[in-house]
Amino acid sequence: MSTFSIQIAGLEHLDYADQICAEMESSARIRGTGIAKRSGEYIRQKMKEGKAVIAFADTGLWAGFCYIETWQSGEYVANSGLIVAPAYRKDGLARQIKHKIFELSRTKYPGAKIFGLTTGLAVMKINSELGYQPVTYSELTTDEQFWNGCKSCVNYSILTSKEFKNCLCTAMLYNQQDKEEKAEDVPEQQTGKRSNLLTRLIRPKETKNKHHQKK
Repeated sequence: MSTFSIQIAGLEHLDYADQICAEMESSARIRGTGIAKRSGEYIRQKMKEGKAVIAFADTGLWAGFCYIETWQSGEYVANSGLIVAPAYRKDGLARQIKHKIFELSRTKYPGAKIFGLTTGLAVMKINSELGYQPVTYSELTTDEQFWNGCKSCVNYSILTSKEFKNCLCTAMLYNQQDKEEKAEDVPEQQTGKRSNLLTRLIRPKETKNKHHQKK
């Protein structure tokens, strides 16, 4: 099994953009599913902006990639274009890349709602590990530019026939605000549990003391 170096993509990685795009398109054809097609220039721009991560095997060969997209002034963030080179698809690299791009997204856009659309079970499992929840399409961005990106997908006709309410992709969302609100409820719940536990521990002693007093 290979080991990998996963880093934020930069100017030194621009030459890999066309290779990455070609692999994205090839992978989509093999799976028989659609993706929002991106150009090499679009990928290079993401690298220049520091909004992508790139992975290399210990041999120095390119191994994987993923980038960040933002919508509605950064309120919504998507980790898009996840791709792993065929030679490394059974080495757990997709999970490592997803964790890295998720970390970068939260650093650059704290508090943003991070979402994704996918037909892949493996990606759904990784998203669940990161705290994503399945949601309806109505909870995603309403930015037309995002949905226009689906036009190159082979399933776009299904999306339009459903009036953009659902499609073959599963929508998943990570909402930091929801996580914080739930976390605020935990101390109160734990306090209640501790209180109940103390009550159970104290009562037997009180009962025992009463028996002693009667004697």
